[in-house]
Amino acid sequence: MKSLGQNEASQVCPQCCCSTPFFNSPASHNTASKSRNSSAECRHTFAETTASSIFPNTHFTNHESLPSLEESFNEFKKVYPQYSETEHVDHVRAKEYYHLSVPNYTCLDYIGIGLYSFSQLQHHDTSKTQISSSLIPQTQTSQYSDIPFFSIFSKTGNLKTLLLHGGQESEFESAMRKRIMRFLNVSENDYSMVFTANRASALKLVADSYPFQSSRKLLTVYDNDSEAVEAMISCSEKRGARVMSAEFSWPRLRLQTTKLRKMIVSKRKKKKKKGLFVLPLHSGVTGARYPYIWLSIAQENGWHVLVDASAMGPKDMDCFGLSLFLPDFLICSFYKIFGENPSGFGCLFVKKSVISSLEISSSAGVVNIVSESFPHQLSEDFSVNDIILEQKSLSSLQDDEELFSLKSFSGHAQITPSGKLEGEPSELQIIEAPAQSKAPHGSEIEEAQKPVESQTLEKNDDQKIENGSLGIECSCLDHVDSLGSILITHRARYLINWLVSVMMKLKHPNSEGVPLVKIYGPKVKFDRGPALAFNVFDWKGEKVEPFLIQKLADRNNISISYGFLNHIWFADKYAEEKGRVLETKVVGGQGVTNKKDRDKVGITVVTAALGFLANFEDVYKLWAFVARFLDADFVEKERWRYTALNQKTIEV
Repeated sequence: MKSLGQNEASQVCPQCCCSTPFFNSPASHNTASKSRNSSAECRHTFAETTASSIFPNTHFTNHESLPSLEESFNEFKKVYPQYSETEHVDHVRAKEYYHLSVPNYTCLDYIGIGLYSFSQLQHHDTSKTQISSSLIPQTQTSQYSDIPFFSIFSKTGNLKTLLLHGGQESEFESAMRKRIMRFLNVSENDYSMVFTANRASALKLVADSYPFQSSRKLLTVYDNDSEAVEAMISCSEKRGARVMSAEFSWPRLRLQTTKLRKMIVSKRKKKKKKGLFVLPLHSGVTGARYPYIWLSIAQENGWHVLVDASAMGPKDMDCFGLSLFLPDFLICSFYKIFGENPSGFGCLFVKKSVISSLEISSSAGVVNIVSESFPHQLSEDFSVNDIILEQKSLSSLQDDEELFSLKSFSGHAQITPSGKLEGEPSELQIIEAPAQSKAPHGSEIEEAQKPVESQTLEKNDDQKIENGSLGIECSCLDHVDSLGSILITHRARYLINWLVSVMMKLKHPNSEGVPLVKIYGPKVKFDRGPALAFNVFDWKGEKVEPFLIQKLADRNNISISYGFLNHIWFADKYAEEKGRVLETKVVGGQGVTNKKDRDKVGITVVTAALGFLANFEDVYKLWAFVARFLDADFVEKERWRYTALNQKTIEV
């Protein structure tokens, strides 16, 4: 990994805009002070302009009174004239991800990064895959279902040994690992990496191997419920860890910095590590960003640091400046196709200097990435029995985004015109190749089309990895690299803040003017992330169930999701409000039964996330859909309509 010098580091800004120095030398004190003032002024001006310029002094009380898409876009461009500078994203979307422009379909259900473009999938020459047609289920009818990019298989051994010695690695896996490390700017000199089934398995692997007997604490910073994090916490507690969680102040859900500092900082200076500090760089639910300074504070106070980069924007790592902090652990996950089948894998990076302190643990959750074009690349000592023995444990590892089981991802699946996946992957296929067979010459994946007519993606040794006769190309990663972090960050900033602003302008048509939407977490803010948590309330002030909203949105071809906010702290003045706001998360049909389930108390919310390919039409459609709840009869009308069509109704 390249280390940034002082001059370079002073230019690194987490939000890719204003200069934010990380170092304060006497000679640069005045410059740093001016920079901070300029940065604060930049952020204040942005928020003020957004709030005062988007439909000023206007509230919408009827969904039919909303301005048209064209009118809204014209106003949007007046407020954010720099948005036109991001038009390259629209070119990439139109040429490489045209499934996202299917009429009346809007994808706002995850921020995740894909490996390949939809065009790459479509134009892949299946004749190069060398897969016998006898291995393809006869029931497959989808034109996409027999496109084999890769499969994942259980990898035996123990995590510590795999990190130290790497294990046997196929050409395809080696090429994929190098491509991802280059994308994240992670150096092989500093880190070892293993592929995991998903984000959940990466977190659990750390919990299984971390030395909690000597470094007893686990401190996490999450404002929302996560099955992956819960699995990590549960495993850590069983191994003797003392678990602590950061809290977030109601009503703005700001990080309780004073409490967090007390948990991190210890009066006694001890040589041994205090424990493991887990920090996501921003919330994938509310969009709240957490200052990177917490990484430094934790390291200075004797903590190992795990950075959860799974909810990061596509190129936030560039601005993150990994070399400034060098966390002990880093996890992330990648998907196959943006907006399509989200199956993929996770990545766990461990700092080489930390590996020796880990305890011996099972490698359950570590996987091999195997190209379907080269099935015989499985090592000779790869045991089918090992797969069967570990299937039960691996299939139990769940993630918010993914559910891993030992199945081939190139199996039976039906993809609807809207681009959503239906059906289940086929059972695991073990392909036995003749001993004399050799890997086909050339790349498994066809070179992607150029994303912009006036712009080509240069191919050099770093951009296209060659391992022997094998070359791979991950078009989605190439597109993100070519667009760059500044352009992507600016575009997301304009879209998410416009959406927040117009959501707050929806009011019920009664004398009280009850707001239709309540937003949780940051509202209009320069450095908020591209995710939004909100709830819809009827004219009586009663919350419409997020699950129902998600289903109705889906029936209107809008993909959104819902989540559960927790670890909320209420000051005494909000005591009465606390009783009205908090609810119990239902798990398995039951609510909270003991103190261990205290984290199950929180707020269920609707969530929307903007990927790097989101455009203005996407956010406008969501706004127009939510505005329909201004009609007091909207929910009942939808229920009646779908009942009339003999479709299953949703109970509120």
